[in-house]
Amino acid sequence: MSQPWLILTVITCSILMQACKPATSLSDRILSLPGQPSVNFSHYSDYITVGDHPPRALFYYFVEAETSPASKPLVLWLNGGPGCSSLGYGAFIEHGPFKVKGEGLVKNDYSWNKVANLLYLESPAGVGFSYSTNQSFYKGINDNITAQDNLVFLQRWFTKYPQYKGRDFFITGESHYVPEFARLIVKSKVEINLKAIAVNHILLVHGIISDQSELLFQNVCNRTQLLREFRANALTSECIYVVLKVAKELSDTKAIDHFLDTKDPCEEQDVIKYLNRRDVQIALHAKLVGVRHWNSCSEYEDLYISMIPILGELVKSGLRAIVYSGDLDAVIPFLGTRTMVDALATEVLKLNTNLSYRAWFTGKQVAGYTQEYGKLAFATIRGASHTVPATQPERSLQLFTSFLMGKSLPTEA
Repeated sequence: MSQPWLILTVITCSILMQACKPATSLSDRILSLPGQPSVNFSHYSDYITVGDHPPRALFYYFVEAETSPASKPLVLWLNGGPGCSSLGYGAFIEHGPFKVKGEGLVKNDYSWNKVANLLYLESPAGVGFSYSTNQSFYKGINDNITAQDNLVFLQRWFTKYPQYKGRDFFITGESHYVPEFARLIVKSKVEINLKAIAVNHILLVHGIISDQSELLFQNVCNRTQLLREFRANALTSECIYVVLKVAKELSDTKAIDHFLDTKDPCEEQDVIKYLNRRDVQIALHAKLVGVRHWNSCSEYEDLYISMIPILGELVKSGLRAIVYSGDLDAVIPFLGTRTMVDALATEVLKLNTNLSYRAWFTGKQVAGYTQEYGKLAFATIRGASHTVPATQPERSLQLFTSFLMGKSLPTEA
């Protein structure tokens, strides 16, 4: 005869899903992804619940460093926008260990796990494989909820992977979620050894483009709409007009051409097809909840904000930060970002320039330009578009490595 307490435990575990799973990473280990080449490192993926009202769970993909993972730092990568997947973009298009090719995967020679342990998080719930069992939650998501859920996720992730608790920790990504999450960690004074952040570009704000162009970006063709139309290869005349007008104000009249031809139009579709395969989802321990297909981006409204004030807070707190941009990025042209970082450093924070604006190198090639103001730095990557590591992988890996080591980019060939 079954014991009542045993029946109750089974029912409770069924309701709470992940909350009753053992605090171990062994069950999350990926044996092999379909079409995966042989590798000498381990990788893991699964869900971690972050809230019960309503129930929601965030999906992660964790890749250990190629060599000596016990001595390498831990790096969290956040795409966003908001609404875009760190798994689909960061892991499989930009700097993860594999890239999709045909029906399988090939090794990425410039993967960032050469120098770090990489944690890719699909956030907030509703992005990629992450979900809420109550879809009305998606309509009320804001930056505060996202940051709080990310913090709960990270704390529970450390419980599952205790060997990484206390490890040097870095937050990187292409979203305002990066500085906002860092600010919450600093303010919460949780026991997380956060060392620095690196963020790719900053949203345009008042003073960099005209008031008229700001209104056009908000009301005629916002960034979410622009990216959606580009992915469909169907830019409307309204979006083309807005981008050309902003590009002209930023002295980059060829920006729209760069935006159209610096991204492989097939790469994203290959990733979408791969991650929608049932055998791939089984290998990843992933599932589709409330949606029929995995997609690289969800339909979130664009958030038109500046990260500059938050970046200033973080630097004041003693955190090291670098902002970098592709010099062919037409979505958020580097000229605006460079101007805002310089204004923050010199006018707001009153920092001294310890490295004036100059070229940095990969081997004997100019890889971009950089400037440093103590703990705050700015860099461009030559020949890179909006998704920097996807278009300039070698230069991006060098920038990432220097960032982790706390060293300046090489300014001599």
